[in-house]
Amino acid sequence: MKISGGLRFLPLYGRSGSGKSSAVRELATHLPECRVVELTRSQIQSEVELVAAVTSHPGRGQLTPQITVAVVDQYEEVVAEQNAVPSQFVERLSLLDRGVLKDSCVLVVWLTTSREFQAQLAGATTRNERILASAGMELVGPAKSEWPAIIEETFEFHNGGQNLPDQEVLRTDLEEIAATTGTIGSAIERVGGQLGERMGALQDLSKHQVVMLWPVTDGLRIQRIQSFTNAREGYRLNWGSFYQELSADDRRTLPLAAYNRARLYFDVRLVPIAAADIYPLCRDLSDSAPSIGKSYLDRFEQSHFVSLLKETWNLDSFTPMKERESKRAAVARDWYNTSGVTRDPVGLGRRLAYCLGEIGISAKHEQDIVTPHSTVRADILVSRGNSFQSEVIVEMKAFSAENTMPSSIRDAIKTTLRRHAQLAGFLPRT
Repeated sequence: MKISGGLRFLPLYGRSGSGKSSAVRELATHLPECRVVELTRSQIQSEVELVAAVTSHPGRGQLTPQITVAVVDQYEEVVAEQNAVPSQFVERLSLLDRGVLKDSCVLVVWLTTSREFQAQLAGATTRNERILASAGMELVGPAKSEWPAIIEETFEFHNGGQNLPDQEVLRTDLEEIAATTGTIGSAIERVGGQLGERMGALQDLSKHQVVMLWPVTDGLRIQRIQSFTNAREGYRLNWGSFYQELSADDRRTLPLAAYNRARLYFDVRLVPIAAADIYPLCRDLSDSAPSIGKSYLDRFEQSHFVSLLKETWNLDSFTPMKERESKRAAVARDWYNTSGVTRDPVGLGRRLAYCLGEIGISAKHEQDIVTPHSTVRADILVSRGNSFQSEVIVEMKAFSAENTMPSSIRDAIKTTLRRHAQLAGFLPRT
């Protein structure tokens, strides 16, 4: 077309929901030299308006397009009662190809969901076959294996970064929908139906929040923990990151719907805390009433963990946790790796509960939470009065630095989600 100029006509067939309209509209995104114009009913029926539409100048600051793509988006209903319109329209294109548009570069695409109508459009070009780009082109859309990821990305883009698992629609649900629907458009409609059915199902949230507290000693461990969370949202557990770490067998056999529901119901967080912030508080875990300096307690109180417990988390003042290079941090790292504290999570929980009490937070260690379905023992149970989630179940994840691997983080999350899915009755005890 760039060599010979003129106009081309492409009747493009695709099933309803296959993505024809989206694909054509995206051409200008991927081809900067292309301008896409969607033709109105009057422009289809008027030569003057049609020429004006395809030859209009771009706006200020925009490059003059090398090719114009004019789109007729499924106007079968327009021509149903006017059988002459397709042949008249195509005849008009033939004349424009020989006339005012002979030196232009214009592709007119007519989208249709009817094979018969596509054939009629192609047949109308017999008096000027040169303009017919293709007689029977079909757009089938992306492969079904790609639909789940596309649907997830589309939902996230249009909903301010929220993701479908947060609405209880999992990848396994999307795969099942993809397998039983004909087009990606119909799959998206079914996902919308599921969202409507499930909307608000978890509004009666548990009075408990769950915080997995994971001491870290260096930047690598900080990064590994944070990769499983939405750190800027208060270290909320990121289902997508957790799911990516699961093996194929886990994805097939685990009760993921129950796990995800527990994640949402209990507002599960995975919070790193620097060993340097707890080392001065935990030097002798056998002492039941230690004397701890105020400066150490103040530093502990400034941690992300405590701000979440006190519900003073502020995104505007949030700064990501970073590795500290100091003598104090090096001493704390050595203490955490060699003192045996990782083998005494009960003692660590007892001491941190004591320190929380010293800064005005009501906390008890080794407390049982009992429901008709199950029992969970909290390493630390924090009470926060009239808060909507009035109690926080803190689980100590005191893994050694060498064992703070993606696989161990994944397995620790699996254990916590299973326990609390059973606690809420989403999953029977086995």
